Amino acid sequence: MHERIIILDFGSQTTQLIGRRIRELNMYCEIVPYNKFPFDNAGGVKGVILSGSPYSVYDANAFKAALDGIRGAYPVLGICYGAQYIAYVSGGKVEPAHSREYGRANLTGIDGGDALLKGFQSGAQIWMSHGDTITSLPDGFKVIAGTADVKAAAYRVEDELTWGVQFHPEVFHTTDGTRLLDNFLAICGVAKDWTPASFIQSTTDGLKEQLADDKVILALSGGVDSSVTAVLLNKAIGKNLTCIFVDHGLLRKNEFENVMRDYEQLGLNVKGINAKEKFYKALAGVSEPEQKRKIIGKGFIDVFEEEARKLTAVKWLGQGTIYPDVIESLSITGTVIKSHHNVGGLPDKMHLQLVEPLRLLFKDEVRRVGYELGMQPHFIKRHPFPGPGLGIRILGDITPEKVHILQEADDIYMSLMRDWGLYDQIWQAGAILLPVQSVGVMGDERTYENAIALRAVTSADAMTADWAQLPYDFLAKVSNEIINKVKGVNRVVYDISSKPPATIEWE
Repeated sequence: MHERIIILDFGSQTTQLIGRRIRELNMYCEIVPYNKFPFDNAGGVKGVILSGSPYSVYDANAFKAALDGIRGAYPVLGICYGAQYIAYVSGGKVEPAHSREYGRANLTGIDGGDALLKGFQSGAQIWMSHGDTITSLPDGFKVIAGTADVKAAAYRVEDELTWGVQFHPEVFHTTDGTRLLDNFLAICGVAKDWTPASFIQSTTDGLKEQLADDKVILALSGGVDSSVTAVLLNKAIGKNLTCIFVDHGLLRKNEFENVMRDYEQLGLNVKGINAKEKFYKALAGVSEPEQKRKIIGKGFIDVFEEEARKLTAVKWLGQGTIYPDVIESLSITGTVIKSHHNVGGLPDKMHLQLVEPLRLLFKDEVRRVGYELGMQPHFIKRHPFPGPGLGIRILGDITPEKVHILQEADDIYMSLMRDWGLYDQIWQAGAILLPVQSVGVMGDERTYENAIALRAVTSADAMTADWAQLPYDFLAKVSNEIINKVKGVNRVVYDISSKPPATIEWE
């Protein structure tokens, strides 16, 4: 059993960020709902972190966790709501602050001898984000740092390895936040040996034991997650892995051929299926976004099942599920709110067992594992691309002609982004074919043709995203190239919406 830190999720938007920061310190951690501490499976637990929350501790609907069996048994760190909750249930007072405390602040009165704040200097910048504050600490609680407005910005429970901070060490704006989390890991006495190399070794050993001589089938998408999954499984079981890559006619220009070539160079046993006509026929005349998604999903399952049945004695279905998928699949009340089975009901329908070797990793960790496995940088740095492909970037009904127009425009956009050295600065980018036509002038003729929207966002994990401020001269070049070279397009626009309120994709 791995040494691990348990993060109790009280619903904060930054809970995953806490997990990623701990992982960056080479320490394995698990995020679980606030009321689901693994008492029955606590082997290897070395410390516990309580996250923030959208609620106030005194709200009737506030998330409350019994801390018996946690405090005193493990080192504990409460962050924001977590800190207020520990104080509140111990007899302290938490009340609305006179002014809501958001943004930068500076620590004062730092207890230099405290293990959690080791190495902190007076004036260290922190990030506040709360409307309540602790107005009275319980007996046995000791202030170890404050700010100009918050007396108990950080506290320690005397004679107990329990701390609370009313700021967010996990966010970038807390300059010594990583130091604080590292200090907490030192208090927990952990080995900090969670690295890509150790993950690969333990995972391949585990896969060999789990799968033995069984055969596995895996659907490839060309994306990072499924590709790294394939290479890991191939390293563990070799010829017993069969990969299927379906061309649904909604991939980027030349993507099917290029990705197949890459997969073969990786030594994978890959079967490529050209199913364009099947998908185009099923999608003819359909405009509603969710219906398009369902048709594409069902079509993929049908093709995959047909090919899988040609293989004999397959017992397992491989999937590129990653840790944010696992976390988001459960609400903090334990109710399933989102399904991430890429191939829908196939495991049950085909009586297959699931094997998900990346289900413990965040996206950035998947990329580091890919590098450690020797995969090419262009594979690892690929932007995320939706499963329905260009099907949700063609607004309205889908035709082969529209797909061709969008593939050509998108190819110009992506090629120029690489030429200008912008591709690796962007989380995700693509072109969208709009269901509108507009008047233009080409030579002496008036035109009435299609509009293309360009989308590019920066993000760390796709939960939030900001529109990328691409250079004007780059956008001018892209627009000029698309209008001049893609027949049927006479207008290009740039999407400057952030997420939220907009989503990254248009459908």
